[in-house]
Amino acid sequence: MRTRIPRQQAQWPRAQAARGADDDAGLGPELAAVVAGARRRVVRDGDRQIDTAHLLHSLLESDPEVRAAFGEGPTVARLLGYLVQRSIGYGLRWQGAVEDAGGLPAVEGAAGFSPLAAGCVERARERAARRGGGAVRGTDLLAALVADPQARAAEVLRRAGVDPRDLTGEADRSPAG
Repeated sequence: MRTRIPRQQAQWPRAQAARGADDDAGLGPELAAVVAGARRRVVRDGDRQIDTAHLLHSLLESDPEVRAAFGEGPTVARLLGYLVQRSIGYGLRWQGAVEDAGGLPAVEGAAGFSPLAAGCVERARERAARRGGGAVRGTDLLAALVADPQARAAEVLRRAGVDPRDLTGEADRSPAG
C-alpha cells in the first residue's frame, strides 16, 4: 500500500526550502522549532503557506510561556481544539487563499510564510531586539501575531472567545520578560 504524500511536498522546490531556512534565521532554536512545526502542518494539510494561525497552533503546542499567557482554565484546550478543527475542516475555506497583508506580494511555493506571517516574524525579531537582543521568544511572536486584527491568528482567538488585545500585556508579563 502506498502512503499518501501531499502534493505540495512533492512540488516543494529547493529554492523554497532555502528561503524557509533564511526566514528562520535569528529565531533561535525554540522558535525555529515552532516554525518547523508550522511548516510540517502546512505540508501535511495541503495548505499553500504558513499563516498566523499555523504559527499560533505551533506556539500553543510547544511553548509553556505562551500557554501561560492564556492563564488558568480551559482556554488553551479550547484553542487547540479549535485549531485542530480548522486544520481538518474549517481551514478548507482558507486553502488556496493567501493571508493578505495589504499590498505585499505573496510568497510562492509550499510552506513559505504568508505576507502577514512574515511581517509577524519580523516584528517578533524587532521586539526581541528592543528587549536587548537575544533569540526571539514565543511571547515575542505571540505579541506580533495578535497585534493585527486581520490576522487569522486573531480571528481564531476571537472565535474561541479570547480577546487578542488582552494577550499583548500577558506576553509582556511572561516570566522571562
